[in-house]
Amino acid sequence: MEEIIVISLGGSLIIPENIDVDFLKDFKKLILAHVEKGKKFVIITGGGEVNRRYNKAAKELANPSDEDLDWIGIAALKLNAELVRVIFGETAHKKVIFNLEEPLPTNKPIVIGAAYKPGSSTDYDTVLAAKNLGAKKIINLSNIDYVYDFDPKVNPNARKIEKISWTDYQNLIPKEWISRLNSPFDPVASELAEKEGMQVMIMNGKPIDNLAKCLNGEKFLGTIIS
Repeated sequence: MEEIIVISLGGSLIIPENIDVDFLKDFKKLILAHVEKGKKFVIITGGGEVNRRYNKAAKELANPSDEDLDWIGIAALKLNAELVRVIFGETAHKKVIFNLEEPLPTNKPIVIGAAYKPGSSTDYDTVLAAKNLGAKKIINLSNIDYVYDFDPKVNPNARKIEKISWTDYQNLIPKEWISRLNSPFDPVASELAEKEGMQVMIMNGKPIDNLAKCLNGEKFLGTIIS
């Protein structure tokens, strides 16, 4: 059976301030190396700085609803997704997939996904894609190294967590999802991932060697939720 790897590629890696061309070059090289080994990938993109800038401007200029801001976020995700699709050229399916609950194309080794509708997060869309494919593992790439027991930006004594159960993880995060919630993996996505018996690996996409270790089945720096 073909190995299909589901990756949530955080917008903080694609465009932290400006588009991170060096990271995207490294990411492309690594993914293509594993495609040559027979692996397939579904990569769902986040919004990053594009989303934040447009959301901020909307709030300064008007009184947007959460749904309004979600639609702006969806447009940002789509822009990033199109960039990543183009980066992989003929190796990727020719169109970005927005509704990840529908059957996904299998004619190419790489499929790029993005957001579909307001009211959910990239995390949830990633779990939907994994469920659709019957995949039990998700790699969540962002700019954080681990899940911590407290926010390390607030508490310098926060303890990193390398392995944690879904129950214990859900006790660390808010119980409900709201738009633009800042959480390593959001509560709604976590609930579905637990129900489906999935394992989620939270890690920093930089340096790229860390992702390489994960893809090779080696010990990597990050948190495993299962």
